[in-house]
Amino acid sequence: MRPVGRAWQTALVALLAGLLALGLASCGRETPPPSPEPDLSPNLRDAVTVGGILEHAERFQAIAGEHGGNRAAGTPGYDASAAYVADELRRAGYEVEVQSFEFPGYAVVRDADLEIAGTAAQETDFALMERSGTGEAEGRLRPVDAGGPTSGCGSEDFGGLSPGDVALMRRGTCTFRTKAEKAEAAGASAALIFNAGEAGDEVLRGSLGGPGVGIPVVGTSESFGEELLAGEEVPEVRVSAADGGSNRTTNVVAQMPGGGGAETVMVGAHLDSVPEGPGINDNGSGSATVLEIALRLADLDAEGRNRVRFAFWGAEEIGLLGSRHYVEGLGEGEIEDISAYLNFDMVGSPNFTNTVYEGPDEVEDVFGSYFEARNIEAETNAALDGRSDHGPFQDENIPTGGLFSGAEGTKSEEQREAFGGQAGAPFDPCYHRPCDDIDNLSRESLDTLSDAAAHATAVLAGREGA
Repeated sequence: MRPVGRAWQTALVALLAGLLALGLASCGRETPPPSPEPDLSPNLRDAVTVGGILEHAERFQAIAGEHGGNRAAGTPGYDASAAYVADELRRAGYEVEVQSFEFPGYAVVRDADLEIAGTAAQETDFALMERSGTGEAEGRLRPVDAGGPTSGCGSEDFGGLSPGDVALMRRGTCTFRTKAEKAEAAGASAALIFNAGEAGDEVLRGSLGGPGVGIPVVGTSESFGEELLAGEEVPEVRVSAADGGSNRTTNVVAQMPGGGGAETVMVGAHLDSVPEGPGINDNGSGSATVLEIALRLADLDAEGRNRVRFAFWGAEEIGLLGSRHYVEGLGEGEIEDISAYLNFDMVGSPNFTNTVYEGPDEVEDVFGSYFEARNIEAETNAALDGRSDHGPFQDENIPTGGLFSGAEGTKSEEQREAFGGQAGAPFDPCYHRPCDDIDNLSRESLDTLSDAAAHATAVLAGREGA
């Protein structure tokens, strides 16, 4: 063995001095951010299960069943849904804010009843028009030039109507408001307007466009209206309409205490249904998926570089009001802190597609690369811009993205080849209908899209400078 020479000793001293200088120079620097949990995506995907999602969806179904069949904004059904979500998140350790806000009075859910010759009409046969007057009316049914599209458009159409009669009109060339105002001016106690040009059993759901009509105005299906027209006797009709809810509702927003770094990834879904049904696909499926991701993320106790904030929006169905209220309440710095917003609105459609929102590459590619790596068919849809709660975030130039399994649109042959199912049929035949219940969910769609949602949440939570 050769002895250690003087030159080597000099070099060793220099090396030690350099290391000491490097250590002193680093004193006072901020501790570098922790590396993101490398296994967060697979771990979170394993933890988020269809069974867990369905437990939440079943709870939403039960809540609707206990509160008049729906979970619409301003109703006890929505309030109970929000309380369930908030309680689950608090138990998991989240800091939860229940953010209250008002919405326009004309959008308040209203209860309506319709009787023809003493027999109650099925709820699926009629719908109270938006901005209809309230009260109770009873009178003889009088067709108003109901055989053609100009029905009720001119004052002369009401010549055979006596004060207190209920006017029966066909949808046509003038507005619903025009028909309703002329019926009221002629002395009608209420108005029925039946559909035309749509599927025979498609109930007319319309708006009078503004306040001021003082009589109840109800829309019905074409088949229902034609049946009334064909009757040999003039039946007695009773119509009643009353306010059935409040014009105040809430958002539920949750974040883990002290979590993450300077940027925030938001993950959201709307919690309200339409008044016509329980809304278990639209959007109990998205709400249940986001809730399950939040709960399982808390169980994993994993830290990414960025905070993750979960949101459950109210009043989406009447104009994205909850998410808009939230975004409008943010300061400029708070908006800049949000690096991405992910939205999940309808992810369990029975005749589903795997659809990715078109958006900025840094978000869209997270989903696209996930599906591509697993040889799962997916499509990108630009038509979803602003259609759901990502709209207010888009308006502030916050990168947005999300997943969608289809609503009232019709599946094409190309989509059938890619995703299976039935071409020429709606993606969700129960969209905005009473049958949008727990039996309307596709487990396959929930499984595929919840994994992709969990993956995107994990990736964006861990991405540096997301």
